Amino acid sequence: MRVLPRGRLSYGMQLPVQSQSTLYAEPWEAGAGPAELLAVARAADRLGFAYLAVCDHVAIPRRLAAAMGTVWYDPVATLGWLAAATERVRLLSHVAVAALRHPLLTAKQYATLDHLSGGRLILGVGAGHVREEFEALGVDFARRGALLDETVDALKAALGPEEFPDFRGERFAFSGLGQAPRPVQTPRPPLWVGGSSPAAVRRAAVRGDGWLPQGDPRHRLPGQIARLRALREAAGIDEPAEIGAITEPLYVGEPGWDVGRRTLTGAPQRLADSLRAYAAMGVDQIQVRFRCRDHAELTDQMAAFAADVAPHLDDRPDDRPDDRPDDRPDDRPDDRPDDRSNGRSDD
Repeated sequence: MRVLPRGRLSYGMQLPVQSQSTLYAEPWEAGAGPAELLAVARAADRLGFAYLAVCDHVAIPRRLAAAMGTVWYDPVATLGWLAAATERVRLLSHVAVAALRHPLLTAKQYATLDHLSGGRLILGVGAGHVREEFEALGVDFARRGALLDETVDALKAALGPEEFPDFRGERFAFSGLGQAPRPVQTPRPPLWVGGSSPAAVRRAAVRGDGWLPQGDPRHRLPGQIARLRALREAAGIDEPAEIGAITEPLYVGEPGWDVGRRTLTGAPQRLADSLRAYAAMGVDQIQVRFRCRDHAELTDQMAAFAADVAPHLDDRPDDRPDDRPDDRPDDRPDDRPDDRSNGRSDD
């Protein structure tokens, strides 16, 4: 079940403000709120971004609050609000900790979101990593992987074409229970699986329509993609999974401030040359994040990327200028923490 254009490297982004882990949030986000969130979402919609992503945490324990923060907007409420303010951009949960909730409840929420948005939902799911969240909600943390596997199977039934779906598993069973409104997308909305552990890659391969890696560095991605494809083929699934990647932080142009050593900076062609390497690995969509000092600089960076970088993401090698720079990302540690996990461990 493919929703992105074939043969093109699509780009999307996780929204600022809605999650404020110290691993990746910019300082200005602490004082921002709905107005800034809305401005960025509308900019993404206008500028051709493939999706907006929102994270999921119910509650953060004190032991993790210093690093993760406690600001985590609810994904369904946030994406539903933004659906009314946008027209074409897809709405991605990256990722919903689906094992925390009964699949019928999750299906009701996200089917309604797909219906209200005119069929723009991408349901991203992951197993979660915060033990205390599971304990508070009475869910077995140690069994979260197996629980997510069955939850995904149940969601496929509950979000499918039947108003009265049937499902019977070890933990969940439902029959003769109707849910409406139904999703707009048929036979159901796409379901992408997040995580980079062996279990998560296997889950994405055999159960998902797409894969959302959890911050794999570039050198690891080809091996992970090869494994996912081999597992998918062994499972007899012909449709290729839509494969994602989270890029290094970006800044279009030459920054006049310290953006960190790991940030890819420079002329648009330089950035495009670097990002095309993801497509060469077999990646279908990249999730980008821009270094910025306020929401105005963020929307300026988004506009510069859409106008000057994105048109070159699909250039063939012959299309590139002979004097293009050699841009190999620096794998040295940055002076900021590695942001690419985005607080979304989901093994």
